[in-house]
Amino acid sequence: MNVSDPKAVVAYLRKLSTIRERCSRLYDLARSNALAHFTLDESKLDSVVAFVENLIRQDYPTLDIPFHSRWRHFGAGGIERHLQLQQHWHDCESLEVARRHIDLVVVSVLLDAGAGPDWAFYESQSGEKFSRSEGLGVASFWMFAQGSFSSESSHPHQVDAAGLARLKLEHVEQGFQITQANPLVGLQGRVELLQRLGQALLNKPEFFERNGTFRPGNMIDALARHQGADKTVPLVELWKIVIEGFNEVWPTAGRLHWGDFCLGDVWHHSALGGSTDSVAYIPFHKLSQWLTYSLLEPLACSGFTVSGLSALTGLPEYRNGGLFLDFGVLTPRQPEILSQPMPVNSEWIVEWRALTVMLLDQVAERLRLKMGKSEAEFPLAKVLEGGTWKAGRRIAAQRRPGGLPPVQVISDGTVF
Repeated sequence: MNVSDPKAVVAYLRKLSTIRERCSRLYDLARSNALAHFTLDESKLDSVVAFVENLIRQDYPTLDIPFHSRWRHFGAGGIERHLQLQQHWHDCESLEVARRHIDLVVVSVLLDAGAGPDWAFYESQSGEKFSRSEGLGVASFWMFAQGSFSSESSHPHQVDAAGLARLKLEHVEQGFQITQANPLVGLQGRVELLQRLGQALLNKPEFFERNGTFRPGNMIDALARHQGADKTVPLVELWKIVIEGFNEVWPTAGRLHWGDFCLGDVWHHSALGGSTDSVAYIPFHKLSQWLTYSLLEPLACSGFTVSGLSALTGLPEYRNGGLFLDFGVLTPRQPEILSQPMPVNSEWIVEWRALTVMLLDQVAERLRLKMGKSEAEFPLAKVLEGGTWKAGRRIAAQRRPGGLPPVQVISDGTVF
């Protein structure tokens, strides 16, 4: 990497392999008890693995586990909403069905930051109330189904740049049933993010333009140019669209920059170098990876297979990261900090997230050994879904009223 070339530095920080490379450096320091904010007790990993395995075998006795994906939330309450909606698309060819699914996934993922403990969505169709990620998934699904993100009344089930440009705060307030008694964390940030999505679509016609319309779903046409004879697409091509095509979605205020480039979900840690030293920057790209995981099923429905999935990392957020705090694998040197809301750029949060990435790899490896599965048979996407995300939520429910995670992060709605 040529550090004098801003484009080279940015390209390096956008690579999936850089996430593990940087996080592993902090993990090595943790093993040497040389980090400022956390101690690491790897002896307690066996308890985590046993807890996760037990949960997996309860929920998936045949080990037939779906990928960690936004799709799971569209089925909250046992209702396959996206399949019900698809029944109205009988006139669509398969690629257009995929475009619509991708449109839905992209806008829903970008609305899927932490909801906070006080918000819930009441679904009149089922009479059920959903909170947190499931609630956000169901709410965003119904906004999509009602045409909230489309500029064409004759084609309501799409997300396009013109429709996003006219989206206003009150539209999202109404769609998410937000009131003083039902507040959603980071509302303004979510609306601004969707507005920026519209501009990002316009700025990357090579990924998102088709017949004069700019949609996230048009990425499938760009991917088709890279498919093999067996319709296999390398992950690197999908990741390029996600990390470059949606780069302008992320806010610039409060984020690290390199030259003229905003780095997104990339943060500094002093244990790796000075504040202006790019080798001390740790990328996570959490929402970008969550989006990538969530695109796998819409692509598969159209016959596309994405190869090279092992490059994706675990997602360092409340549930996965909270799992290791609640089991004592990670212990803050200042325990009182757990009761204080922390900004996302806090070195304490950066350290916790980096260690979470590496610990998820450890859990996945140990689970495969116990279950007699290869990485191909039991990829990280299944470990997360089966798995660590559910285990983090389950242990939190056992430890704290309302199942609150053990750490509080001040979020603008674009990281967690």
